[in-house]
Amino acid sequence: MVPLTPSVVDSEEGVIVDGYSGYSAPTTPDGSMCFSPISAEDGSANLTAKVRSNGRSLTSALFNTTTRTPPVRNICCVGAGYVGGPTAAVVAFQNPHIRVTVVDRDETRIRRWNSQHPPIYEPGLNDILRVARDGAKECVVLNKSEETNTLDSDDAPNSSSDGDSERNGHVRGTTTVGTRQPNLFFSTDVARCIGEADVVLVAVNTPTKTRGAGAGSATDMTAFEAVTAVVAQYARPGAIIVEKSTVPCRTAQLVQDTLALHRPNVHFEVLSNPEFLAAGTAIKDLLSPDRILIGSSSTPAGHRAAAALASVYASWIPQSRIITTNVFSSELAKLVANSMLAQRISSINSIAAVCDATGADVDEVASAIGSDPRIGSKFLKAGIGFGGSCFKKDVLSLVYLAETLILPEVAEYWRAVIMMNEYARNRFVSRVVRCLNNTLVGKKVTVFGYAFKKDTNDTRESPALDIIRTLSEEGPREIAIYDPCCIPAQMTDEISRFVGPGFLKVNGGPVSVYGDAYAACEGSDAVMITTEFDEFKNTVTSPASGAASAPARPKALPVDPRPFEQDEPSENDLLALQTFLQRSATASAPKSFLSDPLNRFNLVPDCDGDCPDCHLEKATGTTGYGANEAYVPKARLDWRKIYGHMRRPHWVFDGRGVLDITEMERLGFRVESVGRQSRF
Repeated sequence: MVPLTPSVVDSEEGVIVDGYSGYSAPTTPDGSMCFSPISAEDGSANLTAKVRSNGRSLTSALFNTTTRTPPVRNICCVGAGYVGGPTAAVVAFQNPHIRVTVVDRDETRIRRWNSQHPPIYEPGLNDILRVARDGAKECVVLNKSEETNTLDSDDAPNSSSDGDSERNGHVRGTTTVGTRQPNLFFSTDVARCIGEADVVLVAVNTPTKTRGAGAGSATDMTAFEAVTAVVAQYARPGAIIVEKSTVPCRTAQLVQDTLALHRPNVHFEVLSNPEFLAAGTAIKDLLSPDRILIGSSSTPAGHRAAAALASVYASWIPQSRIITTNVFSSELAKLVANSMLAQRISSINSIAAVCDATGADVDEVASAIGSDPRIGSKFLKAGIGFGGSCFKKDVLSLVYLAETLILPEVAEYWRAVIMMNEYARNRFVSRVVRCLNNTLVGKKVTVFGYAFKKDTNDTRESPALDIIRTLSEEGPREIAIYDPCCIPAQMTDEISRFVGPGFLKVNGGPVSVYGDAYAACEGSDAVMITTEFDEFKNTVTSPASGAASAPARPKALPVDPRPFEQDEPSENDLLALQTFLQRSATASAPKSFLSDPLNRFNLVPDCDGDCPDCHLEKATGTTGYGANEAYVPKARLDWRKIYGHMRRPHWVFDGRGVLDITEMERLGFRVESVGRQSRF
């Protein structure tokens, strides 16, 4: 085991500082490395100075260079966070012949990845882990089916020994899928795993610096630099080093220089392969990406390295979606993509302020301009601004890049995107305080949503956290927090660490975390919606019908992927069939069938008797979303019931535009929504 300093190996979205592991940005010591994109001399190693970006899908000629390159058999991903963990899992899932190992110095995080309690939740991740990490049993699947919308548990593929018989007159024929050995592993043995790998993916944390030169905009490269040194020391000669972390432009030159410093006579190829994942849809983005971007040098060796990495993705991604570029273009493209998405959000929020003042409706404005094909409708939802770990730090990295290139006008332009995001958040809080007679003293406010976006328990840079901190300064009697996906015990721990233990009600502060939405609203003067969970939407019903609230996600008509295109179904085929069987099963189907309709999963190993996650579940009565339990959206809240729990005049502040205001007002609520003129 190589001795590493505490912050050497961090996950892309988690960090270890002074022995402490968490998901926040680290405190950067003064003088720590801040990589300037123009710090490298023009006459240095010049990794790709003469490269011309082709900016096109992978050519057949380049793709065929894999015939002259040894196949990839072993991949090591350094960093077990929100990027490294899911990416490695999907790569292993789609490539049973490749051994994929995720390494991290955080023993707790690695233990959780190897247990029933993975440290992160992403829809679909559990099923991927169950196959890649735990292996799979032989199973028999029906490979021909007529269109059907329901499937009882008796129709499970393995429920009969006669696989060739007809099923209710609808399904005939079978395919046997063989056993599969585990090929996804999680380890703290950093040096050994790096030394065994053909390809090393670096997916460590690259937050914004908080101290020293460039604080507030420059990228803190401390962890990335340290990991690069470890990789340089232990990687096998000829290994391909891949940047998965979001890094400043020209970081590949830094990596090449570091490798040359530690191993002057050993050749390595450095690639840029940025991720384009969104929290809540990361597995979907990995299984069906709109593009895979690979940046390399223009040398034959660079092309071979790019082709080798492309061959890994090509096992499930069409060649036309694999794009090759100059390595520096690839690095910059990631920053620009996130910055332009953030720009759209800030743009529509600036218009929301105009709508508030004029009486225009921001949703109607967004719909009108979004219908223009030159603009499009995505990322035009007004609200309290963007959160998460990527947008803000990537925009700020672009600001710092412009500043170091002596482009002040460009820097100021992009810095305004961040300023508008903060303005949108502050304006929302000010509106709440103003409507509550400019004081929260003695009052209770309820916050619906703690994660930064729906269908995820990712709370990094969550707008809700800033809103809670600001509200607490107004002296409220209580700030109640409810989130349908986050675990209350973990939310309490995060608030204690990032806002301060004194803010918690148990320590004399105003903040309480609830596992029940209605309890959180008991005696509340106002409810604020800060995350766009479907559970928070209200359902328009006829007053005479008395119909109950509809479920958060009515089942869409499932699509049967059979007959399969190939005689032997791919992992994607099996995953699609599993999803079809789960969604089309009747309510009477047993839980065992719903969790494993193909009867393919191996049992998840039991946790050790001293597993802290198991003890936490027993102590709190709440469970996480482990390898055998996924988050299932709950029924939509009954706002009539919430009305009965609240105090008059029943204020609701919709910071995400999820409510039907007319229906809410019919129930008696006073509703304030972003981008609409105040009615009160």
